Amino acid sequence: MQPTAPQPLDGLPRPQPVTGLILTGGGARAAYQVGVLAALAQLRRDAGVTQGNPFPIISGTSAGAISASALACHADDFDGAVDGLLHLWQGLHVEDIYRADAFEAVKSGARWVSMLSLGWAIARWTRSRPRSLLDNEPLRQLLMRYLDMGRVESMLAGGHLRALALTGSSYSSGQHVTFFQTHHHVVPWLREQRMAVQTRLDLGHLMASSAIPFIFPAEPLDFEGDVEWFGDGSMRQSAPISPAVHLGADRVLVIGAGRMKEPEGRRRLEVGSHPSMAQIAGHALSNIFLDALSVDVERLRRINRTLALLPREARSATALRPIELLVIAPSRRLDDLAGEHQASLPKSVRAMLRAFGVSGRGKKTSGSALVSYLLFEPSFIGELVNLGMSDTLAKRAEVQRFFGWPARAPQIDPASLRRGRSAGFAASAPDSLR
Repeated sequence: MQPTAPQPLDGLPRPQPVTGLILTGGGARAAYQVGVLAALAQLRRDAGVTQGNPFPIISGTSAGAISASALACHADDFDGAVDGLLHLWQGLHVEDIYRADAFEAVKSGARWVSMLSLGWAIARWTRSRPRSLLDNEPLRQLLMRYLDMGRVESMLAGGHLRALALTGSSYSSGQHVTFFQTHHHVVPWLREQRMAVQTRLDLGHLMASSAIPFIFPAEPLDFEGDVEWFGDGSMRQSAPISPAVHLGADRVLVIGAGRMKEPEGRRRLEVGSHPSMAQIAGHALSNIFLDALSVDVERLRRINRTLALLPREARSATALRPIELLVIAPSRRLDDLAGEHQASLPKSVRAMLRAFGVSGRGKKTSGSALVSYLLFEPSFIGELVNLGMSDTLAKRAEVQRFFGWPARAPQIDPASLRRGRSAGFAASAPDSLR
């Protein structure tokens, strides 16, 4: 049974707030989001809420765009969609995302090392211009099998979904573009270096949004009558929460993939030595994927605090409105976690990463940030899923207040939740996600 809206003094029921979900990028790190979603689904069932879609507005970027699309395609069965995502992520291997056989990995790594050291000669005499470090054609094939983007339209028509937004960044024009699909009237927004375009979303938008810079190749998309090359939507993303707000969300759940809730304190590796290419690349990727979200969360909280200080007349005179916000982010450093599991990578991939300076083990791994984005292996994925569940259950009271669910304690722990939901997948998951 859905929770009822509180009764105001005038006796008229207030409409339920529209909830938006923000799923950010981060390559393999996005498995954390699936753990959060699994725990939310369990808390929702514990509260006796079994009908409807808790997230009528969904916005995804990079790897988060894939999970966002899966939820949108099955907005009429939230629990089944989450089950499907669990099954999909827990069964992933590197080979499902990018070519990792010895020949392909060595060839890709060799091309980049050669270009960096003898770039002008290679480009002139062999015309070798590698498009990316890795070939993500396996990901395309995986998404073609597991996702039917045509279902988004039927979910919108059936009232199960209000809007889906996927974000990419154009290498051709420099524009940061949010592509969205909705049946509601939405005026596409235009801001400095970022804009929105209403369209029918397809596999190309997913591939573009998840094309990690340097790592995966850009994707061509039709854009305003021309073909432009797009890459990961986390690049130049100054306002990750903005799409959900523009699309009509009154409250927003943000699921991050690092930094915001991680333990404080400085981390220093190999003091005095020059950082390796892997360390620099990991630092750059973390800046792309993680920093903008932290800044935007703080900006929204600051706006909410400012609006709360204004008298009612002043608030009504501004276009700004308060947005209720809940953030769930990892309580552990995912870099360290990746270092503990890097040995599960195929030997060919480990050899390629060593050429870029990845070395050491565990928390002392140099370049572990880079590894964390590429470690699509069950040991790491499983740890992230469990961490997402644990972090969410630890915020149980906040989650219940945010959604207005009755305060009932869950009856199972995260480990049994993971086993139970995975075991029940075959009976309940959508066919397209099996």
